[in-house]
Amino acid sequence: MSMGSAGSQRGWRVGRDASFNALEVVLLDRTYVLPWSQFVFAEGGDDEVRIVFATHDVLAKGYGLQHLLSDLAAQRVIGLDEPTRAERFGSGNRHSIHELTVHKVDA
Repeated sequence: MSMGSAGSQRGWRVGRDASFNALEVVLLDRTYVLPWSQFVFAEGGDDEVRIVFATHDVLAKGYGLQHLLSDLAAQRVIGLDEPTRAERFGSGNRHSIHELTVHKVDA
């Protein structure tokens, strides 16, 4: 397994093989594990990406997120991490998430 790190080009964690069955979304106060089997679609552009699962919507805002969409299409993304305040303003990364929210889908 190979994962992106803080020093990589991506602001999210990716796996190089297909053995990951879920996306881990780590917020500062809660962690979600969303199975890829419930993935519905993703949409967005360079500054915002919406990731829709059957039970939850994930919204990422930042820079260079078009590359996140490509990784989502290949289901290589294994983790998204909400940045701390210092990380939001201190990141020199061209591809980074500055805001991350998760909302439960109303049935």
